[in-house]
Amino acid sequence: MHDVLDPRDLLEGELDQCRESGRDVSSIQEAAVAALADGSPEERHTMLRALGDLGPTSAWHYHEPSSLPEIMATLPTPAALAPLTLDGDALRDRLRAAWLGRVAGCILGKPVEGWDRSRIRSYLEARDAYPLTAYLPPPRTPDEERELRACWTESTAGNIAFASRDDDIDFTILGVHILEEHGFGFGPGEVAAEWLDHFPFTQIYTAERAAYRNLLHGLRPPETAVHDNPYREWIGAQIRADAWGYVAAGRPDRAAALAFQDASLSHTANGIYGAMWAAALISASFVAGDLPAALDASIAFIPPRSRLAEALRHVVGLHASGLDWEAARDEIEDAYGHYGFVHTINNAAVVAAALLWGGEDFTTVIGLAVQGGWDTDCNGATAGSAFGARYGTGAIPQAWTQPLNNHLRSALFGFDNSKISELAERTAALCEANLATM
Repeated sequence: MHDVLDPRDLLEGELDQCRESGRDVSSIQEAAVAALADGSPEERHTMLRALGDLGPTSAWHYHEPSSLPEIMATLPTPAALAPLTLDGDALRDRLRAAWLGRVAGCILGKPVEGWDRSRIRSYLEARDAYPLTAYLPPPRTPDEERELRACWTESTAGNIAFASRDDDIDFTILGVHILEEHGFGFGPGEVAAEWLDHFPFTQIYTAERAAYRNLLHGLRPPETAVHDNPYREWIGAQIRADAWGYVAAGRPDRAAALAFQDASLSHTANGIYGAMWAAALISASFVAGDLPAALDASIAFIPPRSRLAEALRHVVGLHASGLDWEAARDEIEDAYGHYGFVHTINNAAVVAAALLWGGEDFTTVIGLAVQGGWDTDCNGATAGSAFGARYGTGAIPQAWTQPLNNHLRSALFGFDNSKISELAERTAALCEANLATM
């Protein structure tokens, strides 16, 4: 776990973030490395401030703004999508499927979160379970038990009686609550208040925990996203985006705008774009002809000269070139494997690939998202959510949904032991209210 209270962890992370985002660290790299090795906390904080003042290198050719007006100014005119024509019952079915797909995909990936794809493949092949067609087989030895995440006791085949607690699902629940409490005009301030009321500090991670710490120190958005927060382009905002896509079904522009209001509390640049992209993807899935079409539509809602847009276009191009899954995943590794396992860009590429190569089969889509490695529970959840939004409950095999028993555990104060069906109904009411105003 990255410790947002430890200046050494923060400085190490900020050095990585600066290099990844094109800042010219050459003038102070030696001093920063020395502070990492032997510096006092005060010296490390001084270096954090110095890194924050650096500009990009002359070779940096990306344009990655973080304010909403600047982001909107970069966007092309999106292609027109078909209007939402689902009646009330059909819309509710799609929303319930999106919830179920998200939860099942999340649970599938939980035991191997953070594993690379070769490690996942080795584990599965030893059990004749590759490629994935069911929940992960449980460990067979004490050593294997220690290798898997501790949640394996609640999230492997034969051990699932409910959806075990996960921040990916907590944030989806909280999104529904935020809209019920504050309406569609909420901003990052309202999101911050709900975090403080409902989340224990230790049950959110990386960028979210840094922003939470900043809130406790009296900072307000957008400063909460940048102050001592080297995780600001990681995947946290992207995993919070699904609710915004649900309630703006068929209106990815509206979904992306809602996602910005949430994401800007804790993220900048590609961290924000990941949330806008995921929300637009899920929203477009309600009206697109298939998931590749939804993916194409969603890319129009992030700055075209960003690294995320470049990565997503790259994956689309790999698919168009006729590569098989394994060869394409090799290409993704070569291009984006330098990012940490919870970064937005590499994980979004895996999700996009799962949607493109998975076809119209739920098991294949979430299986590829998890087999792709890195942040497996996040990727399985996003892929499953988009699939459910497009194809409905009839396309999700009951082998994935029955073990969940319609039951969610949650760390959110007041929301433990929620029913998936009830959350879907509340989401549907919000969706209908939102669409009625558009």
